[in-house]
Amino acid sequence: MFAKEIYIRRREELKKSVGSGLILLLGNGEAAINYEGNAYAFRQDSSFIYYVGLDTPDLAYIIDIENNKEYLLGNELTIDDIIWMGNLPSLKERASQVGIETTLPFSQLPTLLAKNRQIHYLRPYRYRNQLILSELLNKNTDAAIAGYSIELTKAIIRMRLIKSSEELKELEDAGATGYAMHIVAMKMCQPGVSEREIAGMIEGLAISKGTRVSFATILSMNGQTLHNHDHSGILQSGRLMLCDAGAENINYYASDFTRTTAVGGSYSQQQKEIHNIVLKALDDSIALAQPGITYKSVHRNVYKIIFEGLRNLGLLKGDTEEALNAGVPALFMPHGLGHAMGLDVHDMEDLGETLVGYDDENQRDTMFGYRSLRFGKQLEPGHVLTVEPGIYFIPQLIEKWEKEKINADFIHFNEVKKYLNFGGIRLEDDILITENGCRPIYEKRLPTTVEEIEKAVKS
Repeated sequence: MFAKEIYIRRREELKKSVGSGLILLLGNGEAAINYEGNAYAFRQDSSFIYYVGLDTPDLAYIIDIENNKEYLLGNELTIDDIIWMGNLPSLKERASQVGIETTLPFSQLPTLLAKNRQIHYLRPYRYRNQLILSELLNKNTDAAIAGYSIELTKAIIRMRLIKSSEELKELEDAGATGYAMHIVAMKMCQPGVSEREIAGMIEGLAISKGTRVSFATILSMNGQTLHNHDHSGILQSGRLMLCDAGAENINYYASDFTRTTAVGGSYSQQQKEIHNIVLKALDDSIALAQPGITYKSVHRNVYKIIFEGLRNLGLLKGDTEEALNAGVPALFMPHGLGHAMGLDVHDMEDLGETLVGYDDENQRDTMFGYRSLRFGKQLEPGHVLTVEPGIYFIPQLIEKWEKEKINADFIHFNEVKKYLNFGGIRLEDDILITENGCRPIYEKRLPTTVEEIEKAVKS
């Protein structure tokens, strides 16, 4: 938790941005795993944390803009709560910690909202909050979801996208844990070791340093599956292990790194060649990222590097610009270059990916590959982004393109099919856009070159 003055300042700015009406921020409740008494580890809503700072369940916050009043609503602990869960400060004491004077029981929420006033609320992503809003607004759940405030949503996105100095310290802290996780993964990347054992070790490290992993760990020899959460494999010599993992620190800020490691620490010539194309894409993207240019243009430059690199290896052919306009590189990198990161690893995706990553001047592309870019608009100082180029050989996608003759004029399919058992390589760093360029969030960079990774594995 930050100093209460930070939360007060954020709420004042939000109030001015919205201008009139009531702002309602619903915190999260606990969610059952398989029965009510066995719940997932509690995770507070990120916008609630950003403005209110309290990470206990079943809270709501209201700003009455015209009357300049704010309320924290929740319930005091019962004796049964204390017996089973321990004591907590009172609701009044918790409110005071973040600069809120007035507290009310949660049951008073309908009374505060029953004033024929405009109610600004965010699109609810959890069923509990969808049902609460449905009852409060006397609407069915679909109507309650659809009635969320675009004005409030855009105001929050504008504020949360620009990271403050205190947030950058939290992100650096999360980055330090993410760094340690990946070093452990590299050292354990040996023949005969199970993927599950490595995933368990690095996830345990994340918990020991903060709250949890910032997303479900991706760790597999089958790196061609972009979000591969199956850890059932046993590492084999000659294969690659893709590890995409990050930590969430004690104040909920995220890290997100990816490295692809040769099992046993020795890359084949074929693996080195693909790795070095991806590495050039990563380093060139970091060099390009600066205020005033769009991330869509950085993504397109990655496609240029991938096309020309694979053309040099004899897998592709033809003119670069024609290939980029046709979407040829998406066969090998069907995802976007990166996304915003902060309190969420995909920052504010609950508020709408397109609202976060695009605007009136920069629209999402509809072409395969390009359309998967989560953040494409103009970069500004204070933006925190991931940079994660990759090259993947997805047998089913290659088969589809060959069968349907998609971009056949640019692709030597017989050469591409020599890589069907390759898997995939992705490299990912986290950056902050500065006044005149960018810098890494966590300045101690993970081993990245083939030589550095081989050394880390064998050390």
